[in-house]
Amino acid sequence: MLALVAGVSLLELIIMLVMGAILIVPFWRIFSKAGFSGALSLLMLIPLVSLIMIFVLAFASWPALKQGPEN
Repeated sequence: MLALVAGVSLLELIIMLVMGAILIVPFWRIFSKAGFSGALSLLMLIPLVSLIMIFVLAFASWPALKQGPEN
């Protein structure tokens, strides 16, 4: 059986890391394409903050649109 670390098995830990990556990677791309720092995607792991960040992303002025299209 897999070893327990603080009540969480190794398999559960691996599943949480994969799910975190599945959440972070697309938001990193979205924030980057909008002209914000991709590191803001790490805030998506915090439940209430993620909801606030979605509203910020939806209603804020995107720096990428001010610069014009990238060629």
